[in-house]
Amino acid sequence: MPPGGETVVGKSFRFVSLLLASLSLLTTTPLAADEIRSPSLTALRVDWRAALDQLRSEINSRPLVAGDFIFVPRRSVPPFDPRAMPALVQLNAVSSQFFTGIARSSVPVLLPFDAAAYLEAQRSGAPATLAPSRYQADFNPVDMFDAGPAGYSASFSLEPGAGDGMPTRVFTKPVEIQITGSALVYDIADPSGGKGEPVKALAALYPDLRKFIREGYVRYAFTRFGVAYVVSIQCLDSVAKARRLACKEAYPVAERFLKALRVAGGQRLRPLMDIASYVTDRPAARSADFSYRPSGDIIPNTGYRKQGGHPDAMAYAQIRFPLEKAPAFVHSQSYAKRDKDDGPTAYPWRDNFCESRSFEVWQCGGGYGHQGEDIRAADCPSPGDAREPCDPKQRGVVAVRDAIVIRAAKDQAATLEVNSRTEHIRFRYMHMNPQALNADGILNGRIVTEGEKIGVISNYLDHPAGTSMHLHFDVQVFTRDGWIWVSPYATLVSAYERLIRARGHEIGTEIAGTPQPVAHALPEDVVKPDLREGSSSEEN
Repeated sequence: MPPGGETVVGKSFRFVSLLLASLSLLTTTPLAADEIRSPSLTALRVDWRAALDQLRSEINSRPLVAGDFIFVPRRSVPPFDPRAMPALVQLNAVSSQFFTGIARSSVPVLLPFDAAAYLEAQRSGAPATLAPSRYQADFNPVDMFDAGPAGYSASFSLEPGAGDGMPTRVFTKPVEIQITGSALVYDIADPSGGKGEPVKALAALYPDLRKFIREGYVRYAFTRFGVAYVVSIQCLDSVAKARRLACKEAYPVAERFLKALRVAGGQRLRPLMDIASYVTDRPAARSADFSYRPSGDIIPNTGYRKQGGHPDAMAYAQIRFPLEKAPAFVHSQSYAKRDKDDGPTAYPWRDNFCESRSFEVWQCGGGYGHQGEDIRAADCPSPGDAREPCDPKQRGVVAVRDAIVIRAAKDQAATLEVNSRTEHIRFRYMHMNPQALNADGILNGRIVTEGEKIGVISNYLDHPAGTSMHLHFDVQVFTRDGWIWVSPYATLVSAYERLIRARGHEIGTEIAGTPQPVAHALPEDVVKPDLREGSSSEEN
């Protein structure tokens, strides 16, 4: 089953939730205390005629194969039957050799793959063993590709010295580049959204292209065929270094990638529908134990430059809780000693999304924060305790949804992406041992099911015992600015309540009535983090 599908677990709950969403008002009403809402999403209308026109132009540039493609639509079949657009069926047959499942994308798939050049080379007798990079503007074979009802995501890399005409660079490793095209965008109250500067060299190809640096990535956002596309490269806005990619060295790579984009596949599907926000259902029974502080109520003075947290009562997805068993505890791992009221393995939970880090997070004061939440499992009982015994090194971590894995063998983090008709969202797990993840096959393209064990809680941060025994968990949603971090706190509260089948009790300071997003400072005014931040000892 593709990761956009549903399992029996959670299926009925999500069906009821979506039904409620379709009946709810389009305007968001103020939240009552202790209520949790779902997000709203906008469905974009895909212009497949324009996509076919671009494909025809690209194919016609190779006369040797131009006559092979059938662009006349077949009106004898239903409009959403793949056979209605024969040229796309033919294109998908070619591209699927390199990009598995490309026909599942509901949007035109733009990739640096020249299908016409590939077919012309085959027609001319080129050996089948030629590297795909020959037809991909020297970019390596795709590292990760996922296509589904919401759109697609892909990542590529460019080796040092590869690419004719590319400037030399100080960074000595391959540059990784990502692209996502989506017909679903999350409606986020985001003061930083939609900004950027034009790129003169690409203005003729992409008239509405915006270039900007956000949350650690240089991003190039544009609209084509009615679809939101974002190309991004993780980089540091600083001087060039051999081991850390400077954004100024990323610019030429991104522009080469954008110039190489061609229509590589996709399939016309039934249009997606807008998703309205609604108040989520929660268990009727009250827990005798579980309690939590409000979203945004971080430990005092632990935000960037002692700013407070960001209240966000949004459950961005209905998920299975990421730890296999309860009890579990959301608490700061970096500032736990400052919390004189709450222990690290005790209720109530406490938000740590906006704790001070050097990571850019648009929701947090000053634009910097933790990106996610730290979660601890309960302490194992001592000998003679009546509780069930456990091994502290074998507490399970599970998939929160049916999803596809995004993770290279060298990565410390594992990301799960959900790509369905109602969601386009990512969940990232950190501090599990990467060697164990490799051994278990938690790598790019792996399909996992909701509740499936994918690892164990560990303490890996650059090396074993690099941090405390906990799981860092965070959430990204797709917007017109690309993938951005959002607070997972309410999402975790909601998931935990379903795990224990009881509603928790919100306690503590009421820090805000209506959550308000916090904008980044403008680029020329941005305050750089302290030099001690971002060091090798910094924890996520």
